Amino acid sequence: MNPPAHQPDWNPRADDVQHNQIRAYDEVAGRCPVAFSEMLHWSVFHHADVMRVLLDPVTFSNAVSRHVAVPNGMDPPEHTAYRRAIEPYFSAQRVDAFEPACREIAAALAQALAGGGEVEMIAAFALPFAVRAQCAFLGWPETLQASLTQWLQKSQAATLAQDRPALAALALEFDGIVAGLLQARQQAGAAAPRDLTTALMHETVNGARMSAADITSILRNWTVGEIGTIAAAVGILAQWLAEHGDVQAQLRENSALVPAAIEEILRMHGPLATNRRVTTCPVDLGGRSIGAGERVTIYWTSANRDGHVFEQPDTFRLDRDPSENLLYGAGIHVCPGAPLARMELRVALQALLSATTQWQPAAGGGAVPAVYPASGFSSLRLLVQ
Repeated sequence: MNPPAHQPDWNPRADDVQHNQIRAYDEVAGRCPVAFSEMLHWSVFHHADVMRVLLDPVTFSNAVSRHVAVPNGMDPPEHTAYRRAIEPYFSAQRVDAFEPACREIAAALAQALAGGGEVEMIAAFALPFAVRAQCAFLGWPETLQASLTQWLQKSQAATLAQDRPALAALALEFDGIVAGLLQARQQAGAAAPRDLTTALMHETVNGARMSAADITSILRNWTVGEIGTIAAAVGILAQWLAEHGDVQAQLRENSALVPAAIEEILRMHGPLATNRRVTTCPVDLGGRSIGAGERVTIYWTSANRDGHVFEQPDTFRLDRDPSENLLYGAGIHVCPGAPLARMELRVALQALLSATTQWQPAAGGGAVPAVYPASGFSSLRLLVQ
């Protein structure tokens, strides 16, 4: 269904928006909390409006694509059944068991940076940490890391260019990667590695074994989502702390503050820019009338910078109410991998703090903002000591 004609309130692709996404979103939120654009249709910025969308999956459906995404692109009751099946994979027990391996990955990468002078943090630490950690969590071989990194970079470029043929080809390429992993485990039989990917092959939903297509969709979601957001988050943390040496020193002195500091820094600049929904019926939101079948985009970081909820939202504070922070979402689609992500980010930042004495921006500045739909930085040059 085509949306009704509306006068655009803003242009998400404008140069001034891309130059500083966070400030641009703040500006639009201040004058038009629910804004229309030709590119995205309806964009939702205020915390209260975002929460309304998140807590009403009947009106705001997650089934936004003709390609089914398991389970994040589903609505209840289908979503409920798949969600029940995957949540145990992110249990405290499983995350705790994985932490030593994650620490080893982070420590090796961080130690390679120590005393290295100028470092491009995304390529040298953030992205390889995210890729290696996710491969280790899924039980994928180290030999897959380079090709997976290349696939992610091509996928990000195609997404940015809105190159649908390239995205379709990349989806098939990823399907081939997963098919090879599943086939190897099937052939191994009882000798297959006892890892998460093997376990998924034996998972059931509503009494039936999950299909290869279901497993591939889940693994694509976990791989693209986890690696992209973890890499972006590490870059954001490194950049903010480079600009705030006093907090960096505080965290070195008291590592117990690291988890809260991560949540607060990523509240101010989140690693995931947006998520989409589609309306199932006409609805009024933020003073705007939205028809059925229209696209709605929620802006996580803007909601987390809403001054109605977070006093002085640009100010770093460790005493904020964590329940208001939408870093991992809310409602039935709250990120199931949040426990894993929190552990990985804590481990990564602790490794960087332990292996170095300080880091600061490179001469002349070295932070190149990512372009929507990405968040964070595409490049980040830091002086590491």
